[in-house]
Amino acid sequence: MSGAEIYFSNNYRDLCEQNGTGAGFQFEFSCGRCYDTWRSPFEPYTGARMASWVNKGVNAAWGMLGRTGSGVSSAADGLAGAGYGSARDAAFQRAITNAEGHFNRCPRCTHYVCNRCWNAGQGICLTCAPDTAAEAVAARQRGLNDMVTDQAYAAGQQAGTGFDAAAPRQLVCPQCRTETHGTPFCPGCGHRMAQDDTCSSCQTAVPQGAAFCPTCGTRR
Repeated sequence: MSGAEIYFSNNYRDLCEQNGTGAGFQFEFSCGRCYDTWRSPFEPYTGARMASWVNKGVNAAWGMLGRTGSGVSSAADGLAGAGYGSARDAAFQRAITNAEGHFNRCPRCTHYVCNRCWNAGQGICLTCAPDTAAEAVAARQRGLNDMVTDQAYAAGQQAGTGFDAAAPRQLVCPQCRTETHGTPFCPGCGHRMAQDDTCSSCQTAVPQGAAFCPTCGTRR
């Protein structure tokens, strides 16, 4: 692949610094599959360093005379800033050229992936053409898990035959808001849970919280 074919429009990070003695160009590229990163070699930006040295020299010289050299300093900064854009673009192109040894462009999904995520035998990424041996191991494990799941489901069905699914249950106590997990009495305050709204003897509506039926006196 030529450098012009690699654009990395979405999977690179600009680490460049324009000003100061640490000014320079560096870019971080990431794999589109595993997201591992590779950084291009750092390239110092000499224009910013020269401007910094000029500023220090001018300020030191004028300082000895009790004056400031802000005009010269500003001119040096402006000259350095004017050349930064083109210098960065050139550094970016060099970084892309270097990156082609670390990334491959999949012709199927068009993602750039690192060499570890590249199926060299098929010429596409491992997302589009997974490793056969790895897929076999994963499929065997899925089969084991599916069989265990089916057995557990069947065991749950057998155990569920004795569960009264029609019985009313309250999962939260209306008195203290404690979670009950379907127990007959609240574990927080002892309130009796899921009481019927009607009397079991005369079928009269019973007020919430009543201990006895107000019509026939049957204890709830």
